[in-house]
Amino acid sequence: MSRRNPKGREINGIVLLDKDTGLSSNAALQKVKRLFFAKKAGHTGSLDPLASGILPICLGQATKVAQFLLDDDKRYFVRGKLGQISDTGDCEGKIIQTQVFDHLSKAEVIEAAMSFKGDILQIPPMYSALKKDGQPLYKLARQGIEIERPARPVSIHEINFISYAEGVLTLEVSCSKGTYIRSLIQDIGDKLGCGAHVIELRRTGFAHIDISETITFSQLEQLATHDYQQLDAHIFPSENMLPKIDNICLNAEQVDDIKHGRVVQSDVQDKAYKVKLFDQNQTFLGIGELSADGLIQPKRLFV
Repeated sequence: MSRRNPKGREINGIVLLDKDTGLSSNAALQKVKRLFFAKKAGHTGSLDPLASGILPICLGQATKVAQFLLDDDKRYFVRGKLGQISDTGDCEGKIIQTQVFDHLSKAEVIEAAMSFKGDILQIPPMYSALKKDGQPLYKLARQGIEIERPARPVSIHEINFISYAEGVLTLEVSCSKGTYIRSLIQDIGDKLGCGAHVIELRRTGFAHIDISETITFSQLEQLATHDYQQLDAHIFPSENMLPKIDNICLNAEQVDDIKHGRVVQSDVQDKAYKVKLFDQNQTFLGIGELSADGLIQPKRLFV
């Protein structure tokens, strides 16, 4: 590939990556960034190295909307092993306790899993990217330090039972942002009195995105050409990734004001919420915040 600009290409948009297992989200991000030779890139919410599945990679100015993608719901396929407790909550950690589980019936296991459907309080795992005094919890955990974590409200929208055999529970879970599937499997194990940990995890849904819309890194490598044409065909416009945010079209004067950070008056007067801003040519300008009295405050602009 031609690399005329040593700093990278000015490309904008989102690549829907199907991340492989065994790869950290940051490592996946860096691989995609190098392949596209993008000047700037970021991901929207990390996936554990154990986990595979949807990881939206934002290129260029699309990094400015990453925070808005994070607010959406997720869907996961998960397999949990009963009777074994891991220090990390998954199979990458060390088994620190085993308990009997073969006395449990399939009906009991299903009932325990389904009891977590709805609005619940969940304690985040120590092995997570959450921070305490600026320090990620997983770094403290690696030092053998465990701190108290307050329970946080999350929503489990759906739990679909798939199978249970030989101590392995398989589910599909639809949930709100901030939900830890490792904690969910641990909580199910605790409720059954035998413990549990995740042995397989795959993110199959992200907001309106389905796993069928994604592409693997190896597929991207095969598409790579000297002019990037085939690669760039897999970059989605940022505005397409935010279907739940309403559109507002601005006139030329309003566009000039917004670009200079000034508040503009809209004809829409309803309630306060975020909006996608477009100019008269339907060019996406970024995200604004509309107040109940119709004022639009620029938030994250592509200018």
